[in-house]
Amino acid sequence: MSLSVHIKKDFGSFRLLIDLDHPEGVTGLLGASGCGKSLTLKAIAGIITPDEGQIILNGRTLFDSSQKINLKPQQRRVGYLFQNYALFPNMTVEKNILCGLVREKNRAERKKRAAEAAALMQLDGLMNLYPHQLSGGQQQRVALARILVSEPELLLLDEPFSALDSYLRDQLQTQILTILGQFGKDVLLVSHSRDEVYHLCRRTALMDHGRILRIGKTKEIFADPGSIPGAVLTGCKNIVPAIKSGPYEVEVSDWGIRLKTAKPVQEGLCAVGIRAHYFHPKAKDNVFPVTFSQEMEEPFETTVMFRYENQREGTPDIWWRLPKERKMEQMSWNLGIAPKNVLLLYKEEDRKYETD
Repeated sequence: MSLSVHIKKDFGSFRLLIDLDHPEGVTGLLGASGCGKSLTLKAIAGIITPDEGQIILNGRTLFDSSQKINLKPQQRRVGYLFQNYALFPNMTVEKNILCGLVREKNRAERKKRAAEAAALMQLDGLMNLYPHQLSGGQQQRVALARILVSEPELLLLDEPFSALDSYLRDQLQTQILTILGQFGKDVLLVSHSRDEVYHLCRRTALMDHGRILRIGKTKEIFADPGSIPGAVLTGCKNIVPAIKSGPYEVEVSDWGIRLKTAKPVQEGLCAVGIRAHYFHPKAKDNVFPVTFSQEMEEPFETTVMFRYENQREGTPDIWWRLPKERKMEQMSWNLGIAPKNVLLLYKEEDRKYETD
């Protein structure tokens, strides 16, 4: 199974320019609100029409501007889960699920398949209830059952957990991961939550301002986001301008230090990123004296803000997160960073953004 999306769409004040190749499994589109994630899903589903380009799903052309092909949404065999689930409030759970079987005319077969979808989603005993009588998680599973019962070739999930509280969201992520494994077909999941994408998606595409910054295996993307927007999207707290000062060294003038790197430094470097968990008092490399400025206690971690001894005045304090049980008085006044944990960030046009 495969999905290929190469489209352009001009909205006037915003331009969508998507180059996305998804081989199989679950791919997450990670980006801030308004970056074009949902618009990309709507173009694939046929809800909006690109100005030009091509969308191909498993060898079938869904859209091709040059050949004037533009299949209707109901012809694309694409299931779209909206953020608000879009259940019919005046229909029971069973009737909502049956809406996904418009092409099946045999009544007995319709009932059978609806019951199978309900069982898969653990909706037994709820078939005669209405949406307002269900929890947020139950509503989500009804919407998924309605989609999956139609046997789509591609499932599009648009911020599937945004309407749920944090406790229910954590519970449902595990359930959804199991369901997606049973579904066994292509899935695109849109989210602004890096935790959701990291938990659920084997591959990740970073999106910013209407285009794909980088796409590849999720763990590799988080380990090496490649650009400043990518580092921000993957949760890096410390991003600072830097220049190349050697084959495996960068100069960070704002901090008054030079850092050794594990990866060779390429031309076009514009910054480095250090994740807040990467600093360590017992590190052997990139060790420098620091001054601690403030401490913020969290339920299970402590965030310590510090500055390097020669850090430029007016620059932001640096974030360091550590386990709550580690006491500040037990620490030295020097912190280090392993070279492998120095993220090299480049100008976007200077990077090759596909990773295998």
